[in-house]
Amino acid sequence: MFDSAQYHGLNFFSPDLVTTGMAEKSIIIIGAGIAGLAAGSYGQMNGYRTRIVEHHSEPGGVATAWANGNYLIDGGIHYLMGHKPGQACHEMYRQLGILHHRHYPDLGTFVRFSDEITGNQISFGHDLERLARDLRKLSPADTKIIDSFIAGAQAMRRADLFALMETPPELMGTFGPLKQLWGMRRVLRYFGPEFNQSMAQYAKAVKSEELRRLLVNLFLPEVPVWFVLLILGLLANKQMGLLAGSCSDFVASMVTRYEGLGGAILYSATVKEILVENHRAVGVRMADGTESRADIVVGAGDGRRTIFELLGGRYVDKKITERFATWEMLSPIITISFGVTREFPDVPPLNFVMLKEPLELGGVTITGFPLRLFNYGTHFSPSGKTVVQVLLHADWNYWDSLRGDRERYNAEKLRVTSEVLTRLEAHYPGITAQVELTDIATPYTTWRYTLNHQGAFMGWLPTPKAMRAQVNKMLPGLENFYMAGQWVMPGGGVPPSLYSGRQVIQILCRRDGKRFCTSVPIDIPDQTAVTL
Repeated sequence: MFDSAQYHGLNFFSPDLVTTGMAEKSIIIIGAGIAGLAAGSYGQMNGYRTRIVEHHSEPGGVATAWANGNYLIDGGIHYLMGHKPGQACHEMYRQLGILHHRHYPDLGTFVRFSDEITGNQISFGHDLERLARDLRKLSPADTKIIDSFIAGAQAMRRADLFALMETPPELMGTFGPLKQLWGMRRVLRYFGPEFNQSMAQYAKAVKSEELRRLLVNLFLPEVPVWFVLLILGLLANKQMGLLAGSCSDFVASMVTRYEGLGGAILYSATVKEILVENHRAVGVRMADGTESRADIVVGAGDGRRTIFELLGGRYVDKKITERFATWEMLSPIITISFGVTREFPDVPPLNFVMLKEPLELGGVTITGFPLRLFNYGTHFSPSGKTVVQVLLHADWNYWDSLRGDRERYNAEKLRVTSEVLTRLEAHYPGITAQVELTDIATPYTTWRYTLNHQGAFMGWLPTPKAMRAQVNKMLPGLENFYMAGQWVMPGGGVPPSLYSGRQVIQILCRRDGKRFCTSVPIDIPDQTAVTL
């Protein structure tokens, strides 16, 4: 079976996994991203026999890093929220093996802005009082809104919004939401109209054009204000960690945990159809025509592909149809990484360059871009050298149209790279001559390895509407099928994706009359705090 595929794990099962008189039920999970791995581990902890089938030859999905020469290019997770005790998700990290012999140094500065229009540099760091002073100095006329904004971030230091994900919405019952509201009573006002609007809308009240640019670009213009306040609150509590070993090391820790629990992963195995009999999911059919059956199927890959291709669009209702027709996705990105013979000891890892002259690339106008410097950890580059990475919003249709003509596709990659280096030269003179390696991943690259719709690196655009929505992990009219991942957890990111996999198993345990188990038979050493 699966002659062209590779599998990893100690307990890989025969093609027919369906329970026949055995106590353990079997689960096939589509996708070895972090949601699929979480579902697999919690499934194993709770007495289900699981295996994961993965399109790519490696695990992680969009949480990935790859070697290029002597450099490690990390194209995935930027930071880890709740990496130390004090947040509910920390215990989940322990359960999934994420903290086992791994180091996550504290992120001291969320982002440093370099504004080419004014020449100013402003850092949003963990010292909120200092941040307030810096912003008041920048724009005294906006003192009132600045003080309100910082007060919101201070209030969020007392919140644990990840605790709200501990129980799946599907299992809350009548009084569950009321309990949640009571738990959030100290910060409820920050989910009202003033702070549930988008950052772009909120910034319209700001008098200073420069401060307005800072706020709009602090995360994404479309995210609700409360989400940005949450990030700043976590930062102030030193609950934002960098991945010193890369996101591939992060994923490897999850794979080790999953396989140690008896799970197995089949790589280079593309699912073409979810098998359904009498409106029950019974297994999967692979690209080579082979079939594998199980009691339960979990889709942890791209939501649109899962619902409309693997299931043929047969199990939808008005809400699902409207969601996929009207909700916006995060736009895909181009990831350009340079290996440079230079160190950046005084520059924070996360930066944002606000351009005086916009970039016009493939039909997209870029007024600024995130800049990552991998000047932490020891895995990314040889001594004395650094990976410098620029992220650019892109248009899927433009890059998709180029892929049929390899010469044009490569020429456009070179042009974009050259344009970006020109812009970096203004901030880091001499950097062009110091580049000894260039790596560029386009939206097509993301699609090729993940099958995510239009090269999406995350799911839905995290608008106020989307982030407060509850998306059911089950499809109408279809039994024994569940979904996990960013498409059922609007807003996406690491904790929600992991929780989505956990919640699927919680739902199954309730259905099967089991007590949900989160046992952690591994010893996790305390971390040594290091702030960057």
